[in-house]
Amino acid sequence: MTAAVKTHDYFALPVQVINARVTYKNAPIHLLEKFTFKDIESAHRAFISAGVDECVILQTCNRVEVFAAAKSADEAKLLSQWAEAAGIEEKDLASVEVSTGKDAVLHLMRLASGLDSLVMGEDQILGQVRRAFEYSRSNRYASANLAMIFDRALKVGGRVRTVTGINKGNVSIASVVASLADEYFDDLKTKKVMLIGSGEAASLVAKVLKNRGVEFMITSRTYERARSFSETVAGKPVPFDTALDMFSELDLIFVATTAPYFLVTYERMEAAMKSRKEAMMIFDLSNPRTVDEKVATLHGVKLINMDQIAELVEKNMRSRMKEVHSADKIIDGEMKSVDGMMKRLKAEPVVVSVFKSVDAIRERELKKALSMLKKSSPDDAKIVEQLSYAIVEGILSTPMNYLRKEIGGGESDELMKLVAKMFKYEDEKKQ
Repeated sequence: MTAAVKTHDYFALPVQVINARVTYKNAPIHLLEKFTFKDIESAHRAFISAGVDECVILQTCNRVEVFAAAKSADEAKLLSQWAEAAGIEEKDLASVEVSTGKDAVLHLMRLASGLDSLVMGEDQILGQVRRAFEYSRSNRYASANLAMIFDRALKVGGRVRTVTGINKGNVSIASVVASLADEYFDDLKTKKVMLIGSGEAASLVAKVLKNRGVEFMITSRTYERARSFSETVAGKPVPFDTALDMFSELDLIFVATTAPYFLVTYERMEAAMKSRKEAMMIFDLSNPRTVDEKVATLHGVKLINMDQIAELVEKNMRSRMKEVHSADKIIDGEMKSVDGMMKRLKAEPVVVSVFKSVDAIRERELKKALSMLKKSSPDDAKIVEQLSYAIVEGILSTPMNYLRKEIGGGESDELMKLVAKMFKYEDEKKQ
């Protein structure tokens, strides 16, 4: 590409954006678990190899989502690849929701703003979206196209929380479960509490407990991890094997891990409750679940998982509808901006082609002119060359900027065809 074309900062070629998702809204936790990717790295590679140009995977305790960008998005192929990568049966794909184009972008903005969360307006999802995108971008699974919409969504998510009151009060899973525990026990501070896990969800629970003045023990599958968690977040570290033998002594257990098996088994809890008179409460915040659901049948055990939390926070959602309305207005304004930008992207291939075509003419005529100026000095040749660049820029900049501006209008398709025909863009594409 010549110097005349390099002066422009072009967007990437327009692509189709597609989002496929399984969330707490349309799938119970046992089904959601099936869609979880055990190896995120391999899952990204699988989607890229299946034909998408860019891919971002978001995976939390109550949702698994795939955002993809491709010149030609194939929904059926994307879902088939998901089934293969996650090891699920094709029949389970009926639980997957799919959005494309503007609908996919709108979903992302609502997601980043906390409007699609289990707990309306929660802050945690914004960081999860950011980390999912940064992972994909740093590993080159996402580039300019997804960067444009994710950057916009993250900014909107931050603005919604700043302008509205949607993230005030109990706006995280951790806050909600701590409040539920408060309601269940007369005085949570007097109870013996254990947190199993050392990841992001466990960290959020630990911070809420610490802020409420609740002392608790922390354990993880390696003692070093529990000790490090204790030093950086909170809690008294306990070796994993020791913790599993302490269940009969505990009043409240939070389980927030990514173990692919049950950590809290029916047999272990049955043995623990035989020597215990007081009630026990267990929160399973894991995905996949790590507490055997049969534990709930034991006398004196109150087990709450993510499905139940979804029902309990419905009141929270209703109380925030005023904030949701304000948030939707902010998102609507941003969507109009993004919509215009995405429409203008359609003009870029033609604009680039026009500049390249005219620049080729400029170079040809410049060579002719310089060959005729046999006695010209290098400085003279440079002046003539700069003049040729200035003429191209002067003639083309205004109409091409006008094209970019008007491409979002109702007659944009006819305008594109006219410009393409004038500069033989369609013929060039077929060559």
